[in-house]
Amino acid sequence: MNPNLEEIWVYLSTSPLLGLTLTLLAYQAAFWIYKRVGFHPLANPVLISVAILACLLLATGTPYQRYFDGAQFVHFLLGPATVALAIPLYAQWPRLKSMTGPLLIALVAGSLTAALSAWGIGALLGGSRESLMSLAPKSVTTPIAMGVAERIGGLPSLTAVLVISAGIIGAVFGRGVMRRLNVSDHAVHGFAIGIASHGIGTARAFQVSEQAGAFAALAMGLNGLITALSLPWIMPWVERLFAG
Repeated sequence: MNPNLEEIWVYLSTSPLLGLTLTLLAYQAAFWIYKRVGFHPLANPVLISVAILACLLLATGTPYQRYFDGAQFVHFLLGPATVALAIPLYAQWPRLKSMTGPLLIALVAGSLTAALSAWGIGALLGGSRESLMSLAPKSVTTPIAMGVAERIGGLPSLTAVLVISAGIIGAVFGRGVMRRLNVSDHAVHGFAIGIASHGIGTARAFQVSEQAGAFAALAMGLNGLITALSLPWIMPWVERLFAG
């Protein structure tokens, strides 16, 4: 890096607003690319913006914590944004009441499948116990997943990476999988992607339709709740079962 530019960067990096500004600019650039390619799922703006920011931090030698000190305002807004998802869900209330039974069955089955399949694949590949416990909660939103991972003996930082990966994969391939399975009901589509791919998948579901997004938001919230309550109890039992 040019010495003058490096001095400027060192000066700017001390500002807490730099991380926030970089985050917003990176996502704006990523969304512009996403729009230019016709909203192709492979050009997911979250994936592109993460890549831009990672490259920038590596190129400038900026510690992640320094970046996060400025970008944490976006992290804070995750809470209000999640609560606001109740608004489109309320509009789907009549459909929701008519599907209560099937949705509860799908929630339990999907939540257990997401956790146990990840644990099982990791075990077959010879993963360490910490890695396996980090894998189990990868389909719920990051704050819950990190808390659950710490509780059951996983690595919260590894879980955070796995959560983002699961979300991006679901957002990129979820709609294509639904098409191949001939699933045309947007409520079913949204609920499935909400269980498997939490917030990133939910954002993608809203691009399909408001109904898909509303049911994805419902699934994301309920899956986070059931995972937080069940995994600390289920995983020791699973370990004992397979150890025996």
